[in-house]
Amino acid sequence: MAELKVYNSYTRQKEVFEPIVPGYVGMYVCGPTVSGESHLGHARPYITFDVLNRYLVHLGYKVRYVRNITDAGHFEEEGREAEDKISTKAQIEKLEPMELVTKYTNLFHWAMKQFNTLDPSIEPTATGHIVEQIEMIKKIMAEGYAYERNGSVYFDVKKYAEHYPYGKLSGRVMEDLLETTRELEGQDEKQNKQDFALWKAAPPEHIMRWASPWGEGFPGWHIECSAMATKYLGKEFDIHGGGMDLQFPHHESEIAQSTICNKHVPARYWMHNNMITINGRKMGKSYNNVIKLTELFSGTHPLLEQAYHPMTVRFFILQTHYRSTLDFGNEALQAAQKGMRRLWDAYQVLSGFTAGGSSAADAELDAKANKLVDEFDEFMNDDINTAKVLANMFELVPVINGMKDKHIPADALSKATVEKMQKAFKVYLEDIFGLQDEQAAAGQDGKLDGVLQLLIDIRREAKSKKDFATSDKIRNQLQELGILLKDEKDGGVSISYA
Repeated sequence: MAELKVYNSYTRQKEVFEPIVPGYVGMYVCGPTVSGESHLGHARPYITFDVLNRYLVHLGYKVRYVRNITDAGHFEEEGREAEDKISTKAQIEKLEPMELVTKYTNLFHWAMKQFNTLDPSIEPTATGHIVEQIEMIKKIMAEGYAYERNGSVYFDVKKYAEHYPYGKLSGRVMEDLLETTRELEGQDEKQNKQDFALWKAAPPEHIMRWASPWGEGFPGWHIECSAMATKYLGKEFDIHGGGMDLQFPHHESEIAQSTICNKHVPARYWMHNNMITINGRKMGKSYNNVIKLTELFSGTHPLLEQAYHPMTVRFFILQTHYRSTLDFGNEALQAAQKGMRRLWDAYQVLSGFTAGGSSAADAELDAKANKLVDEFDEFMNDDINTAKVLANMFELVPVINGMKDKHIPADALSKATVEKMQKAFKVYLEDIFGLQDEQAAAGQDGKLDGVLQLLIDIRREAKSKKDFATSDKIRNQLQELGILLKDEKDGGVSISYA
């Protein structure tokens, strides 16, 4: 197999990728917390690691790709510690928590399908692994690195740091953690401010709760991933992925828990995609720039000038190296839309070529084309540099278009070179980058949108005639198909997908 190098966040250097078991790769990527609709911030990691998964398969590895669903707990270490995002949102939406979880899990899966991401090999849920989490906590306590207070269990970070390099992944220094840890609810239970919860006692009003040796409660955020990764990938596995925002406290805490339980840093290679910004600003509720994926695809967010096809977004993400920051803005997305159309049109022209002589009429151009194609593999093996591969493809577009328009002779390139280009474009654009022809997809989407609008118009007319049986039938049957209609106060109808 080709020598693949990846940047290991844990050692802060590029390293040759060598799996624990030759020919097999175990990869764990932190999945979404399904307390709300997926947003633009979810697009980058899942597209990034989908491409990594696809490339590893292309290299000949058998990959077990595990991506979890966090459907319990997830109280933030950097926010109100006792707040369970799922229970809180369930109360706001007046839904049973698992009803809410199912709704947003389905919506997440729908969005991933739009992006053409492959399904993970295993998609475990936090609520499905409570037993494993409790057993892991018991083991950590038996080793002397956790303690119980009022039905909650906390990991003793200070004791851990006396024996292991806590903060190595994120670059945090223990002394700094002591100074910067915020005052959080429940701090008086902790021995030290920087300790984090493995298990949280459930207050009476808390809906999601499970029996444990320490009383009824729910698991901490970090223990979920440690338990599920250990169960499905073993005590040590190859790759742990996620967004850079997860390095601390989440991945740092995972390392600490798993090191005590399994006597191993869980993963050999830690890979993190960089963050996205919106028009130069970090995405956040205070800036009103959290763009949900349904808003991105429909163009309904105030910051968007138009709707953007999922393939445009996927292409845009791959135009930048995964470890570089990426700024979303209308101008950049529209440029990506035009760029992808230009590249895909050239790819379709290339696919139809039968041109090329037994030897090249233009030896210099032939050599250049060969070099550009050969570099596809070089760039991908150098820490998955999708941006450079696409840049090389764009260098070949004028050659393809020139041969189509007869500005460049049909036999300028050898038959072998033309076939090499055809194969490389197919393998990279479709199989590895997971791109699809958005124009063809948009045609289908347009027809479906037209059908949906027709049904909405018929329903509106039925309601105006007080034919509520027909109105309700349309709404209910669309709901069964996962299309939710909501009547707005202004007489309009909002559409969402479950």
